[in-house]
Amino acid sequence: MLRGTGMDENEVMAEAPAAVAVEIYDQIYHLRGTDAVYIEQLAAGVDAKMRAVSAAGGTVDSLRVAVLAALNIADELAQVKQQYAALEGSLTQTQGSLRSRAGSLSHALDEVLDDRKAG
Repeated sequence: MLRGTGMDENEVMAEAPAAVAVEIYDQIYHLRGTDAVYIEQLAAGVDAKMRAVSAAGGTVDSLRVAVLAALNIADELAQVKQQYAALEGSLTQTQGSLRSRAGSLSHALDEVLDDRKAG
């Protein structure tokens, strides 16, 4: 048992984030996380973005390429957030319209049923 954890060493090792070696723009980084495949996918995306920025701009300064790639990724994120907000607003509007229509139909059905009871 490891002192203060209530777990033995094997249990602690199983829960500890695994180290993953990834290559981004010709540099090796050792990262830790719970999902190695996800970390590798993120690293591949960053590498691809940096290479695209480098090819488009003709720069080889890795810091400049990294900053420009980060700006590109931030722009993509901002656009996705705007699209999400627009979809969320549209969904909210559609839900309100459907509730209104359902209320109207329910009221019309109640009137027909009331007329049948009375007649």
